[in-house]
Amino acid sequence: MKVDVEYLEFMWPMRHFLITCGDIRKGSNIIAVSFCMPVSKRPPLLACAIGRATYSYELITGTKEFVVNVPAAALKAGIYYCGFHSGRDVDKFKETGLTPKPARAVRVAVIDECVAHMECKVEQEIEAGDKSLIVGEVVEAYADEAIVKGEREVDYAKGDFPRKVYGTRFGPA
Repeated sequence: MKVDVEYLEFMWPMRHFLITCGDIRKGSNIIAVSFCMPVSKRPPLLACAIGRATYSYELITGTKEFVVNVPAAALKAGIYYCGFHSGRDVDKFKETGLTPKPARAVRVAVIDECVAHMECKVEQEIEAGDKSLIVGEVVEAYADEAIVKGEREVDYAKGDFPRKVYGTRFGPA
């Protein structure tokens, strides 16, 4: 027998990303995102689903730039903090202890503790339900050399299905 389920539950575990946004000179923000994927090799494009009601959405659409930072599992507490708090109310860099560093090609900070970074310029926005799919051209991509060379392994931050956030169809678990 098959029973009704929340469709998202079977798309997890998913890798978590920390997206930085906002002009580094004016103050940057961090948003935790799992819905992020490559969409084209030539040109190099990726897409991230961002809620239109979020502070990060305002910053990304204002500057037309963002950075997808790839965190290791050790940053899980910071990921959850960034996912459950708004940058309108708190400085997420200060509260998590994460370190903002200048990016190479965009005016947005990268997170020094992350193992890889993809700097993006917004190419397109597609409305998708309560989110917008922000398509960005990757203008710079770089990672820790030891990981690229295979000299260091890293457990990437992944999470189980977050019923607290997405379990809306059938109510809380």
